[in-house]
Amino acid sequence: MTTVQRIILYIFSFKYEHAGGFGSYLLGMSDIIANQSTEANSPQDIKNPTLGWMIGFLFVVSFLGLFSVVPLRKIMIIDYKLIYPSGTATAHLINSFHTPQGAKLAKKQVRSLGKFFSFSFLWGFFQWFFTAGDGCGFANFPSFGLKAYENRFYFDFSATYVGVGMICPYLINVSLLIGAILSWGIMWPLIHEQRGHWYPAELKSTSLHGLQGYRVFIGIAMILGDGLYNFVKVLGHTLFSLYRQFRDKDPGSVLPVGVVGYVGIAIISAATLPHIFHQLKWYYIVVLYVIAPTLAFCNAYGCGLTDWSLASTYGKLAIFTIGAWAGANHGGVLAGLAACGVMMNIVSTASDLMQDFKNRLYDTGFTTAFHDLGIPGTQYPAPYGLVYRNMSILGVEGFSALPKHCLTLCYVFFIGAVIINAFRDVVGKEKAKFIPIPMAMAIPFYIGSYFAIDMCVGSMILFVWSKINKAKADAFGPAVASGLICGDGIWTLPSSILALVGVNPPICMKFLSRKTNAEVDTFLT
Repeated sequence: MTTVQRIILYIFSFKYEHAGGFGSYLLGMSDIIANQSTEANSPQDIKNPTLGWMIGFLFVVSFLGLFSVVPLRKIMIIDYKLIYPSGTATAHLINSFHTPQGAKLAKKQVRSLGKFFSFSFLWGFFQWFFTAGDGCGFANFPSFGLKAYENRFYFDFSATYVGVGMICPYLINVSLLIGAILSWGIMWPLIHEQRGHWYPAELKSTSLHGLQGYRVFIGIAMILGDGLYNFVKVLGHTLFSLYRQFRDKDPGSVLPVGVVGYVGIAIISAATLPHIFHQLKWYYIVVLYVIAPTLAFCNAYGCGLTDWSLASTYGKLAIFTIGAWAGANHGGVLAGLAACGVMMNIVSTASDLMQDFKNRLYDTGFTTAFHDLGIPGTQYPAPYGLVYRNMSILGVEGFSALPKHCLTLCYVFFIGAVIINAFRDVVGKEKAKFIPIPMAMAIPFYIGSYFAIDMCVGSMILFVWSKINKAKADAFGPAVASGLICGDGIWTLPSSILALVGVNPPICMKFLSRKTNAEVDTFLT
């Protein structure tokens, strides 16, 4: 690879690697990652990044998410009253600088926001000193014991998600915790006991042929069940509303701009992308764009509930669908990765756009190149690139390659999500407050339990505060939460700069069992 290609790879992997976004599927296309796998590393399954095709690719796919959800923005924010915690936090931060002069309450709110902003920022700075290696630092503190930690049950001291928990309704946080207990507390340990029967026992924990396959696809099934139910419900209301407008007004005046824009850009994209990826046929793209608005709605809806964008999850779905359709002999690996990029750009733009309607600010990443990008064992191994490529290799084998009973469980949880939503609508709003939300329950299935615990801690803080002084909690709770979220978020910029200039944390704080610690002591002695 040329130096320019490495620079491009690093720029995008830096900003999106952690979220499993653009950098991951882009790196999965490169020869550096392909050479780390023994399968599907022929020229037809490799495309190294160059600035020209990347700009063209992003230009034709990134606008689709905007047009797919803009027509539903009023329904999502006003009718559904979705929270969009990051957008809400940023709105409070912006409003704090534009409050009427002389308003005592506003000044106190600004003071509270600034105080907790500073605390959150300094807490992130303090934690940085103890993160000198993988699994180090307070973020890996085994709060409930090492066994619980292995199943991702721990409090990771994230100021961001404590703040998000203070903003999200109690039902959302409780739903997250129920989903975490159901998956990591019950289902995954039980399925793990079936290793050797349901899937080969020697597989790595990240293999989609094993336990990871259940985590990813059952979570997707539940999310799609919830999202599709709500999408159909909203679509029904929207079509009825349009019918009344056509009946009462001039039909030409109510043609949605979003629909026209979406169809227009989709046509351009379907004509352009096959020239960038000849493995990605135009009819694959058409199918993606027919499905994408539903998934974009699901992602924007879920992000509005919990602040988690699951764009990478929907990208995985595109990898398997298009990869299996294309087949191994026709560049299915590269077609799957390209389809992943198309889908992720659409659904992530949709959720980010809805956050913007809640006044979210954006940050811009910048960086430089490193010669060891993507190479295992180096400072910047970019492991998700290989993960995404392996998923694409699995995708060309078809869903039959998934572990035993995985699809059956997916069907069960998809139908279960639809039934729970229907039951919530039947019992009415008052009783629905006590029924968990499937979309929120599904998120920990794949991610883990730790952030649900963080958010429940935020809920607990607000609940206790409300019992002590409800008026003060109502007045200052959003400001405190916004300070926690924004301070922790701002710290990522200096921490990234420190990494880029080669300044590494000096200490690794890890937690070992007594037995392991004794073995380490013996070894060192």
